[in-house]
Amino acid sequence: MPTSATGCVLPHQYVERSSGTVRTEALYGDRVVRFVYSSLREHAPSVYRLVTGRWSSQLLGLANYDLCLGTRLRGPGRYFRSWGIDPDECLESPESLDTPRKIFERRIRYWDCRPMEADSDLVVSPADARTLVGSFEETSSLFVKDKFFAYEELLGPDRLEWLEAFRGGEFAVFRLTPDKYHWNHTPVAGVVQEVYAVDGVYHSCNPAAVVVEVTPYGKNRRVVTVIDTDVPGGTGVGLVAMVEVVAMMIGDIVQAYSENRYDDPRRLEPGMFLRRGQPKSLYRPGSSTDILLFQPGRIAFAEDLLLNRRAPGVQSRFTLGFQTPLVETELQVRSAIARRVPTEEGDPS
Repeated sequence: MPTSATGCVLPHQYVERSSGTVRTEALYGDRVVRFVYSSLREHAPSVYRLVTGRWSSQLLGLANYDLCLGTRLRGPGRYFRSWGIDPDECLESPESLDTPRKIFERRIRYWDCRPMEADSDLVVSPADARTLVGSFEETSSLFVKDKFFAYEELLGPDRLEWLEAFRGGEFAVFRLTPDKYHWNHTPVAGVVQEVYAVDGVYHSCNPAAVVVEVTPYGKNRRVVTVIDTDVPGGTGVGLVAMVEVVAMMIGDIVQAYSENRYDDPRRLEPGMFLRRGQPKSLYRPGSSTDILLFQPGRIAFAEDLLLNRRAPGVQSRFTLGFQTPLVETELQVRSAIARRVPTEEGDPS
């Protein structure tokens, strides 16, 4: 675990995009995670494997969100305040959100409280999350290969077409904490090429666990959606892969794309056209991660995300664990993260 010279566990900090302020994260279940990924991992590997398995993850989620801690809340307002949740954003009345599960799976008035720029050249964040951007190209200043996932594992075995399509490109990792709004939204507009699940385990997304269990995002169960944006009405940034990664206490990823707000949700299928910024899926419940993959040379990340990554004086467990500056930026769903790079003159995209 990342510790100081005196053995104290160091905090994990990030940059809040809206204000530029450095914040210290209140890590949910940090003591338990540190125990699992230090003592259990080292001294009881069979128990460690059991704890990070699907059955244990679902049982932990049930206990936290549906049983002893999931009973009806007396005055949800206290829960909202302790987690920094704005009840005015919620689509349902605060009084009706009377269990931890209901609060976790809440819907918000995103069309009002998460506005999206109209510029069709922009790629937007798929979630309310803390993000890091990087590149698979070793000559890039964004090169952080093999920190969060092994590229050859991420998209699943035998997916050679997609592995070749994104090789040498860019990526963005979005870490959702338990207090966040847990609906994912479409980051681009385009046509679904393929949707498939890759089986795996249920590692925690706590930064301490990520540092210890190297490349966990490529080992966890995940759902991959490949979108072709070089189509009429598309964003024009080539192929984009959206990888939704489960984590400890996540029971499921529900695909529920809606053209208008949350109305008439549908499962994704190849050939569907997806509008940018629309609800796509829901995590049930816990912490989780989204990863976006881009083809080489098709996007340029927002300047503030690049600068914040190396922000001086910020204590990030990722920096300590990987021995390179890696500071997350907290941002909102549907906010711009990248812009389309113009292609050759005459290219319709």
